[in-house]
Amino acid sequence: MAQNFRRNIQRNIGTTAVDILPAASINSFDAIIGIRLVNVSGDNITVTVKLVNSSTDYHIIKNVEILQGSSLELIDGGSKIVVQSGDKITAISNGPSSLDCIVSYIDEIST
Repeated sequence: MAQNFRRNIQRNIGTTAVDILPAASINSFDAIIGIRLVNVSGDNITVTVKLVNSSTDYHIIKNVEILQGSSLELIDGGSKIVVQSGDKITAISNGPSSLDCIVSYIDEIST
């Protein structure tokens, strides 16, 4: 089975949770290999990222501060997060239009 590298990008995320990897993007088993969060505002922001499975939220990070003009890489050093059909990843910031996000993932990993 082919393993395709994919990405999903969102910009100007604010105080309402946004699907940074929508459930419709996820096949039977995918692996997230990178989540880059960038503060595009003029102030420090606080960010929360969750994996949502059915109606249950699992925090990937919670209330983490990203300094003005800085970025945060959530997955590094070869780490991965496996997601399944129906899962989604959401992000929210405490500032309006303050967060850009890039999610990199491998589509349809072999099981």
